[in-house]
Amino acid sequence: MIKKLFYEFKKGITVENPTFALVLGLCPTLAVSTTVVNAIGMGVAATFVLLGSNIFISALRNFIPDRIRIPCYIVIIATFVTINEMIMKAYFPALNRSLGIFVPLIVVNCIVLGRAEAFACKNSVLYSILDALGMGVGFTIALVIIASIREFLGNGTILGIPLVKGFEPVTMMVLAPGALFTIGILIGIMNFYHLKKKDKKEIKGLGCHGCK
Repeated sequence: MIKKLFYEFKKGITVENPTFALVLGLCPTLAVSTTVVNAIGMGVAATFVLLGSNIFISALRNFIPDRIRIPCYIVIIATFVTINEMIMKAYFPALNRSLGIFVPLIVVNCIVLGRAEAFACKNSVLYSILDALGMGVGFTIALVIIASIREFLGNGTILGIPLVKGFEPVTMMVLAPGALFTIGILIGIMNFYHLKKKDKKEIKGLGCHGCK
């Protein structure tokens, strides 16, 4: 039971990472990953919406008519996006301005709607909570990794703090091509890692078979 619960959380960080494995939510990833602060802000905002929508959709899954499930999901998601935006405007106005239109666009984020349709509507509230947290943390980690690379190479800073004296920034890294390049390299590294891991398992399985 505990192993199953842990897997539901862990999968969003590793094997089903929204950015590196499922390649979802790339629009906000490309747009806001110019700085680590923006990345953390978007990650936390998306996790909040994921958590709230997964809980409500899972709790109401037996009451939502199948014919209108997608509109119902969007209404629930939009409610949490609105709450999230109001909180950000009240307590983090600078961050809200920096993220701009990509906060309200969480309503149509493929990660949020995808988890509602693929997981929350079919599983219990507890599993849906762990799924939302895993996916949210996985998305946040991916954003922070991408933003760290882009901010350092593009500005010579991390969290606005200069790290290398006299560093010559690579302007491309804070533009859209830099985002695409960074994401492409990281996805390639992740795919290479998973392929090597799969090969090792196959070799180990063949070895055990030979022993028998």
